[in-house]
Amino acid sequence: MLSLAILPWAHRAWVTRRADRDVKGVAPEIEEVAPEIEEVAPEIEEFAPELEEVAPEIEQDSASFDSKVDAHLPGSEEEGEREELPPVPSMRDKLSKARAAISDRLKGIKGDSVSSSTWEELEELLILADVGVATTFDAVQRLRETARLEKLETGVDLLAALKRQMKDDLSRSRELSLSAPEGSVPVWLFVGVNGVGKTTSIGKVARRLTDDGLDVLLAAGDTFRAAAAEQLEKWAQRCGSDFVRGSEGADPSSVIFDSAEAAKAREIDVVLGDTAGRLQNKVNLMEELAKVRRVADRGPGQVCEVLLVIDATTGQNGLSQAQQFADAVGVTGIVLTKLDGSAKGGIVFAIEKELSLPVKLVGLGEGDRDLVDFDPEQFVEAIFGDD
Repeated sequence: MLSLAILPWAHRAWVTRRADRDVKGVAPEIEEVAPEIEEVAPEIEEFAPELEEVAPEIEQDSASFDSKVDAHLPGSEEEGEREELPPVPSMRDKLSKARAAISDRLKGIKGDSVSSSTWEELEELLILADVGVATTFDAVQRLRETARLEKLETGVDLLAALKRQMKDDLSRSRELSLSAPEGSVPVWLFVGVNGVGKTTSIGKVARRLTDDGLDVLLAAGDTFRAAAAEQLEKWAQRCGSDFVRGSEGADPSSVIFDSAEAAKAREIDVVLGDTAGRLQNKVNLMEELAKVRRVADRGPGQVCEVLLVIDATTGQNGLSQAQQFADAVGVTGIVLTKLDGSAKGGIVFAIEKELSLPVKLVGLGEGDRDLVDFDPEQFVEAIFGDD
């Protein structure tokens, strides 16, 4: 009987503290339960002395409960309850290898006036940075015209013009699309050759999206590589994402299709689909990948991104990979991994110039959050190393 008396009293005390917040909204409800309150009033009066004794404890427990609830509400000011996300990696700090590969040559150009040897040094510099022969000749030719029109005479002015030109060359949309027709689930497919880091990239992208508050499902479409599904499942657990896999050797198309159906049923925001690594010159495997792409677009799924994962350390070899995959599955963007460990960052210019494919994400480390949006301006500044 005592507990029955305490509960209405405690509830009323809790409501009273918030009366200034929503008294108008609860007034009709108070009126509705008023007769019941009148009925139990005599019992409450009978146990009034005991209630007075336990009142401080009730107030203390209620305050503790309130603080825990408030700490989990949106907009909470309790800093201790928030997860502190690590800072985004600095592109300048992470691209030290690429910068070191050209820094000495840049100093030589800066210190001289523009001459025929300057153009030769510049061409050699860009080729060594893996910009590619054709892309280098095109870039230098356009820079020559700029130098003529603007009457550039010093190496400092010439390199400043080159930086502007490079940034302009990388000026394009790099937005990752989640736009799908109503009733369809956005699907991002990750493709590429063996060993470039597709599965790890998917995990890092899942981390990015879950940090942004999206619900993600990881689809283990690589049904051939040993332990591929297990690796992806670990990433799903780390990110708090949903996960779908098929049996070993199953049709990867069916895994992606089933994942899209599961995502729709669970009201998931996006599906990230892994695919088996394959050499770009294996016709039958590329045809299988094209089938995965077609099936992923059926029913509940809508392919919004086909991201080709390329290892930055492969340099110009990545260019031929990109061409074959682009032809087979309609690649929408590039994920360039291990950029921090490569002196061949110039592949970015070759890809964008010759294939008209934007580099959308770059890997700048091994951490969960080290796969970042590609920022052309930061990239060019980091390569040149100017303060």
